[in-house]
Formats: sequence, C-alpha cells, structure tokens
Amino acid sequence: MSVSSYLVFPSIDPVIFSVGPLSVRWYGLMYLIGFVAAYVLAHKRLERTPWNKDQLSDLLFWGFLGVILGGRIGYVLFYQFGLFLEDPLYLFKIWTGGMSFHGGLLGVIVAIVIQARRMKASLLQVGDFVAPLVPIGLGAGRIGNFLNAELWGRTTDVPWAVIFPDAGPEPRHPSQLYEFALEGVVLFAILWIYSAKPRPVGAVGGLFLLGYGVFRFIIEFFREPDAHIGLYQLGLSQGQLLCLPMILAGLFLMFRAYKKGEYPPAVEQAK
Repeated sequence: MSVSSYLVFPSIDPVIFSVGPLSVRWYGLMYLIGFVAAYVLAHKRLERTPWNKDQLSDLLFWGFLGVILGGRIGYVLFYQFGLFLEDPLYLFKIWTGGMSFHGGLLGVIVAIVIQARRMKASLLQVGDFVAPLVPIGLGAGRIGNFLNAELWGRTTDVPWAVIFPDAGPEPRHPSQLYEFALEGVVLFAILWIYSAKPRPVGAVGGLFLLGYGVFRFIIEFFREPDAHIGLYQLGLSQGQLLCLPMILAGLFLMFRAYKKGEYPPAVEQAK
C-alpha cells in the first residue's frame, strides 16, 4: 500500500478551551473521566463492604493523589533519570508532560497502605476493592494519548495504520487504541465480572496485576520504544521489564489467595 492510502492523523489542539489563564486539555479531561468513573463504580459496590462513604471518599482522594504524584515521579525515575540528574527541578516541570503507569501504581499502593490502616482492613482487602475501578481511567488515558498524537506505535503496513505528526512519514500502529481496548475495556470487563462474586482476599488485585502486566507486555511489541532508551537485550522495552514484576506478583497473589481461601468479613457474613 502507498503512504497516501493510510490515515493521516489530523492536527488536534491539545487544549479544548481556555478561560482566562485556565486551559482545559484533552489529557486532563481523560483523567477527570477516569476519576469520576472510579467514584461512581466505587459507590455502586460500597454496600458490599464494611466501610462508609467518608472512608471511601478519603480512600479515593488519596488514591487519586497517588496516581498523580506517583505517575510523575515514576516517569522521571523510570524514563528520564539522566535528565533528572542533570536538572533535579525537572521533577516539578509537569507542564512538559510525562506520566508513568507503573509509577502511578506504586503511588496508589502507598495510598492504600496508609488508608487500609485507617479503615481497619488489610492492604489486600482494599486492593481488591480498588482494582476494578482502575481500568476505565487507564482506557481514558490512552484515548488522551491518541488525541495528543503521542506514544505512537512502531512502523507497519497494516491497513489501519496511522501517520502521526512528529513521527515521520511512515505509517504506524495506533498502539494507544490497542492499549485502550485491552488495558481499558477488556481488563475492566474481566475484573468487573470476576469481582461480582465473592473471591478470596487478594485474588481480584492479583488478577489486575496479572491482566495489566500481560496486556501491556504484549502491546509493547507494537509500541515505539522510548527513543532515548530503546530496547534492551532480547528485544524487550522498558515497559516490558516493568511489567514482569507485575505478572509475577499477580500470579503469586492469586495462588496465595486460593490456597488460603480467606474471605473478607463482610463477604464471609453474606455467604
């Protein structure tokens, strides 16, 4: 196929609209959609837990803060550590862009650890509650990446390839949409259906880690590696290396959950 046969990505302004000095960007809107979806879904399942609305609000607030802070710190440390050593203030230059899922995950785990003690619950119990709330936000974030024409895929000749601005004249995989489909839609469906029935403590969180790790590992074969990092030995990207501990942790948590067969108190009473 000739280059002219492929979709040329249109120039989309990353700013939706501005009110004075305040600008609303597509990526920010996607974050908002993810946060609102998590809030709505959490309230839908709150009655199945021993927690109240105030505890839930605190959990979601600190969880959202963990996403933002952890995502930024993780991006700088995992993907731009050299730049950080040259200019430590780069960590605070959030207007330049750059967020990491794996960093955001660590930020959320820290928030869950802190809030679990206040909620008189274990890390795994709270993690099982939070896990199904996450994929919609992940999917929305990938739509934001697509609209921003960033994090594009590797060159390809598939019929649905896209020519992205600033990515050269070659058609590329729209890997952002692959991630939206797998990490967002499919992972949400799997977790929401799986967690609809009582599961042993740690199983839902373990399935999230396993599912995301496997999906992201696969999609990385279609996503363009970071130019300043490239690929490591065996052709693996930085993202794939960061997914390997997730996959192992997910398998371990699910194995442990079913071996112990421990259910949270509220579920145990309902059985």
